[in-house]
Amino acid sequence: MSEKTVAILIESDYYEHEIWYYHSRFAESGIKARFVSRLWGQDHITFTGHEYKVPFECRDSFETIGDAELDNLAAVIVPSGIVSDRLRYTEDLSQIPPASAFLQRAFQRPQVIKGIICHGLWLVAPVPELVKGRKLTCHNNLHGDALAYGAEFVDQDLVEDGDLITARTGNHAHLLARAILQRLNAV
Repeated sequence: MSEKTVAILIESDYYEHEIWYYHSRFAESGIKARFVSRLWGQDHITFTGHEYKVPFECRDSFETIGDAELDNLAAVIVPSGIVSDRLRYTEDLSQIPPASAFLQRAFQRPQVIKGIICHGLWLVAPVPELVKGRKLTCHNNLHGDALAYGAEFVDQDLVEDGDLITARTGNHAHLLARAILQRLNAV
């Protein structure tokens, strides 16, 4: 039996407590936490946390994850903070951002759990059809965004809708992680 892996998007201005929690919580449950980002052709990038400015070195790109590898991921998490805003950059405005395209590919796989927390919902902006008609929660500041995407906003800290699990803020990372682990039968 192969090791289960959760891919977690990372960029600068990540919420340190959330990322540290995922790193520890998934590991203690026997799940590999794989931090991925856009590396812009480099072998690694060091990102900086939002609150404490803690450096985080990433050596893994979501752009190199092929279909078979994506099929085998247990989950993909879009974290809180400014991560998704930074990752939704695209040089070519006629194309969706690479990170949004990666998320779109994950949504095409119902066996892969999608976890979106807080401002992570920003990554959906170029592909709102991913959440149209789906129940979700997000930071109160993104309530209007969720409605504009055609989602059904639910005023709760955690919302599960099939393969989509959402949480309100980075302070609810424990709820998101627990829900994912329960789905993976790892608690």
